[in-house]
Amino acid sequence: MEPMKVYGWAVSPWMARVLVSLEEAGAEYELVPMSRNGGDHRRPEHLARNPFGEIPVLEDGGLTLYQSRAIARHILRKHKPGLLGAGGLVDESVEKLKKLLEVYEARLSSNKYLAGDFVSFADLTHFSFMRYFMATEHAVVLDAYPHVKAWWEALLARPSVKKVIAGMPPDFGFGSGRIP
Repeated sequence: MEPMKVYGWAVSPWMARVLVSLEEAGAEYELVPMSRNGGDHRRPEHLARNPFGEIPVLEDGGLTLYQSRAIARHILRKHKPGLLGAGGLVDESVEKLKKLLEVYEARLSSNKYLAGDFVSFADLTHFSFMRYFMATEHAVVLDAYPHVKAWWEALLARPSVKKVIAGMPPDFGFGSGRIP
């Protein structure tokens, strides 16, 4: 397996975030130094990796990532998941979510949508995160909240949601390589 490649300049705090994650994970990587003053981040080959012309950029096989937090999470998820501290944190977050869903369930027992029988800003602002939540193994939580589940299905049936969701891979694009 080829080592991951990280593009950028080491003095960047965003680059340091990625490098320390790589080091902590014990991952094999190659640092591809770039020159900010030389404008390396504006060259066509780098813009092909990151159309915003920013650093760092990570290439891991056929996967290209940018945004330092996304890169660091990918590295740790792949090489040292224990550093993410996800287990207890996820359980704690799901319990908090259940309490919130109880409130939504009560509200949606008398309304089709959060603000009444019409779709509103309140509903639309929940869509993006619900889309990704529903792609996780924790989506079964909704089974205990039939009105919330019906609300979600009503949102999914809307043409605007269908159009937008078509461009949102359930894995954030990690598996498909369709990461913006």
